Amino acid sequence: MLPPFSRYALLGVLFLTLPAMAAQRVLRYTDHEPYGGMRTTLINDVFFPAIEKESQGRLKVEAHWNGETAISYDALATISDGSKADMGIVVPEYTAKQLPLHQIFKSFAVGPDRGVQQVEFFRRVYRELPEFSAELERNNLVNLQFFLGYPVGFFTTKPLTSLTNLQNTTWRTASFWHQAYLTNTGAKTVSLPWNNDISTALQDGRLDGLMVNLDSGYDIHAERAAPNILLSPSLWLGHVYLLTMNKKTWESLDEQDRQAIQRAAATTQKALGATLDNNLTTMVKTLEQEGAHVRYLDKAELAAWQKAINSPQVQAQWVEKQKGEGVNNAGEMMQKVEALLEETRR
Repeated sequence: MLPPFSRYALLGVLFLTLPAMAAQRVLRYTDHEPYGGMRTTLINDVFFPAIEKESQGRLKVEAHWNGETAISYDALATISDGSKADMGIVVPEYTAKQLPLHQIFKSFAVGPDRGVQQVEFFRRVYRELPEFSAELERNNLVNLQFFLGYPVGFFTTKPLTSLTNLQNTTWRTASFWHQAYLTNTGAKTVSLPWNNDISTALQDGRLDGLMVNLDSGYDIHAERAAPNILLSPSLWLGHVYLLTMNKKTWESLDEQDRQAIQRAAATTQKALGATLDNNLTTMVKTLEQEGAHVRYLDKAELAAWQKAINSPQVQAQWVEKQKGEGVNNAGEMMQKVEALLEETRR
């Protein structure tokens, strides 16, 4: 048995230790997708452990997947409010009114064909064009890290010999940019909720094609009803997932913990390019194992499609519309993004 002095000394050590043990801060994370895909795996298995490691255990992430805290369309408001989540994924396409400038990326139908170039492009965007971070800050958000996805694919019920002549065909695509581009090639576009009924619509002839990122098509097994798939790594989609934090939460962190998160983001960013390329190869093999006929578009086909969709006209119309809504720098930012994109592709 310890003498009284030793017992008091031991209690003193314990009391001194308790504040350090209680100092760990738990950050609540929300994601609309289930854990297990390319992006969610990278976040959970690389980014989150890196945050704990770089902060020496001061920070811990409590993850909530599959829309448990907020569905995709509510994520920005939920994270901006901060009462239910401290950080999480915001998809700009779902919040076009709040993040108008972030819509610009998807207007460029063809981009870098390698993951490392795509990552470099977005890294430069957020480093060199402060207007994008400012747009997030106006929504009480700070961007911690961006993530990218698979390229777009054209899933069709019958083999396509050309993407430039789609008369008498009906397509489903979510992006307003892609709807305009398909229309310019002669297609009819329709709006349908994103669920397994799309595969049914392909089977019963209501749809002839689906323009969507490869993994989303696979998620509803569109390849079973539309087994003919055209793709190219250059059809990069321009779809960005922003891992954001509530601005007040970010500002409440100690400087050393903010730096720890930034180091964790840099570590994750280094892994992102190779992850994109490797997973694309795996996804194509998976689709082929499902019976899909996958064909890569050549440069001539891509060039012909780019000409047919007339994206400069569609972009110019969007810029004018934004002016009418008070976004007066949309044209300037479109030009700056295009310049960065061309530099990255060289």
